[in-house]
Amino acid sequence: MKQVQDYIRTIPDFPHEGIMFRDVTTLFADPRGFRLAIDQMLHPYVGIQIDKVVGLEARGFILGGAIAHQLSVGFVPIRKQGKLPGKTISQAYTLEYGEAVMELHDDAIQPGEKILVVDDLLATGGTAEASIKLIERLGGEIVSCAFIIDLPALGGRKKLETMGMDVSVLCEFEGE
Repeated sequence: MKQVQDYIRTIPDFPHEGIMFRDVTTLFADPRGFRLAIDQMLHPYVGIQIDKVVGLEARGFILGGAIAHQLSVGFVPIRKQGKLPGKTISQAYTLEYGEAVMELHDDAIQPGEKILVVDDLLATGGTAEASIKLIERLGGEIVSCAFIIDLPALGGRKKLETMGMDVSVLCEFEGE
């Protein structure tokens, strides 16, 4: 029986030489693979109160929307700077090649709401950390952060756990 990682394609030297890019589009394109990933990501949260699922741009939108649907809760996107039309709050974070900014509508999360953060890949944890800070600024309480892939060598999981976050991943790949 195929596992989630069996549906994920590896593309060498993308976007830079020496990077082994873990491409989840092949997972999303396969109906069995996609269902398997969503079901496995949902499993730890059955019976736990979650008010909203927050998906991180961009592949987190695909996963987060499907998970929110299955949980019968709302979905909230966190986007790159300048992409949301309403009033937003912003959080800068560091990338290996510079800095970026994530934004969240300032009315998307109400104080005390239980939030599940979803994305496809956990690498250094910068995007997730910025997103957590945005959610907490609005008073959201993060139940967990769920990812398909963890790249343990890059330390993202450790960073999030040091922040007090529960982290769930479906598979790990070595290297970058």
